[in-house]
Amino acid sequence: MTAYPVKAEGVLGSGHRMGDETFIASLVACVAVGLFLIASVFVPNFFQPLTMLNLVTNNWAVISLGVGVTFLLVSGNFDLSVGGVVALSGVLAVWFAQSADGNNALSTGLGFPYWLAIVCALGGALAVGALNALFVVRFSVPSIIVTLGTMMLARGIAQVITQGSQRNTNLPPEFGILGNLTVFGTSVRLPVVLMVVLLLVAIFIEKKTVFGRLTYWIGANPVTARLSGIDRAKHLTYLYLLSAGIAGAVGILLASEFRSGYSNRGTLMEFDALVTALLGGVAIAGGFGSVIGMFFGALILAVVTTAATGMVLSPDWQFILKAVAVFLAIVTQTWALARRNR
Repeated sequence: MTAYPVKAEGVLGSGHRMGDETFIASLVACVAVGLFLIASVFVPNFFQPLTMLNLVTNNWAVISLGVGVTFLLVSGNFDLSVGGVVALSGVLAVWFAQSADGNNALSTGLGFPYWLAIVCALGGALAVGALNALFVVRFSVPSIIVTLGTMMLARGIAQVITQGSQRNTNLPPEFGILGNLTVFGTSVRLPVVLMVVLLLVAIFIEKKTVFGRLTYWIGANPVTARLSGIDRAKHLTYLYLLSAGIAGAVGILLASEFRSGYSNRGTLMEFDALVTALLGGVAIAGGFGSVIGMFFGALILAVVTTAATGMVLSPDWQFILKAVAVFLAIVTQTWALARRNR
């Protein structure tokens, strides 16, 4: 992957970095709109307001995960554990909330009050984030290796708790409320609203706060950041806890939506979140990218997937289309930015 050039003054927010990121985000948005129009030609009934809305609402989980993944990529680190955390937090929420007097092992839980089950499940997710930070920051293990390991660890624990199946019985009546609650008398569900709020907060942090600027600085030039007195260890710890917390919330909401804890839930979500960030122009080497770009990258992936489904293509062809879209988008971004900075 070719890293995007980042000038030192841009990292501090003088305008060059922001200009380049706005340019890339606009380019990604244009690609998303173009792909949508092309898909509308080949897929019957694709060009409809409901389709546009569904592209966002049906992908709220991946977009939410993409926020944490984007911040970590900008800092020069990976988080491939989010899919496993989604599964683990959902399974934990169900296990903690299930009544303690079930008829069999899969219907018997710890009997916690629902609010306490949610808190404990989030605690499990944050524990994975803390473990990621410990090995990446304290022991300097490459983040891609650490987070692959914790992804498998989290999913393995979920499989042990569910015995390779799922837990979906003996739950309190309120368990399914959060994941299916609609707001303001519309069909928009609470998880979608939380995704929008998360995006807005992330954009504000990225553009308007010292924390956001330090994230870019650490990713663009870690040596300079260290010599400038920035506490890289603490900053990365916060980022890993943020990413794990988001993944935990996503897992709990999905478990509530389907009223079940499923050990295979969230499979490949970590790669979808990574792909959406890369499609959105986030540099894999760190120091460049934006949450807005990630959002439009997610729309590109959603358009390609939805169009492939509408054309009744086999899953094999859908994977090929995704790969082609990712390749073309990244090559186009790299070429366009190189020409712009000549």
